[in-house]
Amino acid sequence: MDEIPLSEGNPFQQYVERVKVTYRRTLDKSVPHIKYRWSIFGGLLVIFMTRILVSHAWYIVCYALGIYLLNLFLAFLSPKFNPSLQQELQDESIEAGENTEEFRPFIRRLPEFKFWHNASVATVFSLVLTSTSWTDIPVFWPILVMYFITLFVLMMKRQIRDMIKYRYIPFDFGKKKYGSK
Repeated sequence: MDEIPLSEGNPFQQYVERVKVTYRRTLDKSVPHIKYRWSIFGGLLVIFMTRILVSHAWYIVCYALGIYLLNLFLAFLSPKFNPSLQQELQDESIEAGENTEEFRPFIRRLPEFKFWHNASVATVFSLVLTSTSWTDIPVFWPILVMYFITLFVLMMKRQIRDMIKYRYIPFDFGKKKYGSK
């Protein structure tokens, strides 16, 4: 087994380093197991939502998690490079008489693994926040639900409009796959 390089110092610092290396190694091993990773995230989300629904509390924590997950999802659907700038460059090169029909793959602003990791960490953090009563701020939850739905619809409308306008598909299902069978 590989020897873990430990920094010279107190035992607590060595323990923290060992935990960090173990955590990173576990994450690295989980990279190819997409279905299992997302199943674990789904389970965490079900546990969190069950906790919220059974306790009838922590609606602010639930709302904050929902907004954060929406932000991650939109970053996951967005291209890394601004398509409007690429469109302008392509238009300029066409006007100059250059042939620019090269293949440009879709590169996400937020890769799938980081999306899963950030969403899982946020869900675990939200579960921790629901274990204390000081994070249970009383609110009228239907307003938060309506605001979240409105925000979701507006953001997805904009995202879908951009996907149609700049002709990019952020998902790879339905695309042709080449290779040997």
